[in-house]
Amino acid sequence: MVFINHERIHLRQQIELLVIPFYVLYCVEFIVRLVQYRNWRNAYLAISFEKEAYFNEKNLDYIESRSFYGFKDYF
Repeated sequence: MVFINHERIHLRQQIELLVIPFYVLYCVEFIVRLVQYRNWRNAYLAISFEKEAYFNEKNLDYIESRSFYGFKDYF
């Protein structure tokens, strides 16, 4: 259930950003983090979209209480 909730958070992020901009921002942020950390895994875990999803994946009620553009709090 945790995995499903993690992916539901990503789905909400994609809906808010109208899908294509989500993937553009995701990739740009990954590249910036990769330059910053010089480590693929650390770069991935530092992406704001992933930070929000991992931090809240165990809270099964998070989607209902999540603010619009909630990922911006994880930059």
